[in-house]
Amino acid sequence: MTFDAFLAQALQDPKVLGVVLSGSQAREGAATAHSDHDVYLIVTDASAATPSRGAVLDVAVMTLDEFRAHALPGSGTEWNRYSFAYAKVLKDAGGIGELVAAKGALSPEEARVLAPEALGGFLNGMYRCLKNDRAGDALGARLDGAESLPYYLEYVFALHGRVRPYNKYLAWELRRHPLRLPMWAADELLPRLEAVLSPEVARAVRRLLNELEPHARAAGHGDVFDGWGEDLALMRGSLSH
Repeated sequence: MTFDAFLAQALQDPKVLGVVLSGSQAREGAATAHSDHDVYLIVTDASAATPSRGAVLDVAVMTLDEFRAHALPGSGTEWNRYSFAYAKVLKDAGGIGELVAAKGALSPEEARVLAPEALGGFLNGMYRCLKNDRAGDALGARLDGAESLPYYLEYVFALHGRVRPYNKYLAWELRRHPLRLPMWAADELLPRLEAVLSPEVARAVRRLLNELEPHARAAGHGDVFDGWGEDLALMRGSLSH
């Protein structure tokens, strides 16, 4: 079945409360010749439709109650939240649009809680990276440096009330929906992230930290840095490593 045929059928089906298009097809300029249509079908009961996965259509089926909780904190499916950023609601017969909007962005309270936790994760990862680098463990340093990056990005996007993009969409997001500071522009940030994956990982993670710290302190997260005490000197590069 083509996507157009599937959609026409869903629009006419009273058991279908909502149709949400996600993935590359919902993001302008992101789709390629290989992109399928990722669809969430919200139905009156679980027997109303069958999930399917194919080269053209990838259909997830949920009841309205299941969809309300999906991808939100405590659901166990938090990993899927970015699917709803920029998603397109093609049918709404039950408040689906409001639910999608809430999933696709962080509320002020969510951002307030998430940001310091993510910052702490970044600092912990980069500290482990630097300790490995100091000990001459190049592989360990690069692995820990790589593991620190999702926390860094989660923090930066939380400062903007936004959900961290999947890696696949990071460049698209930065170019189509820029963050507020030049240091986070695509042409500036992407090479600095890539440098963390290189043999220059120690220098690269320190650069990320030193550029981030004044903005994090201005956002009220200075205590996350201060909790590292004397280790901050190593992390900033104030001590020989």
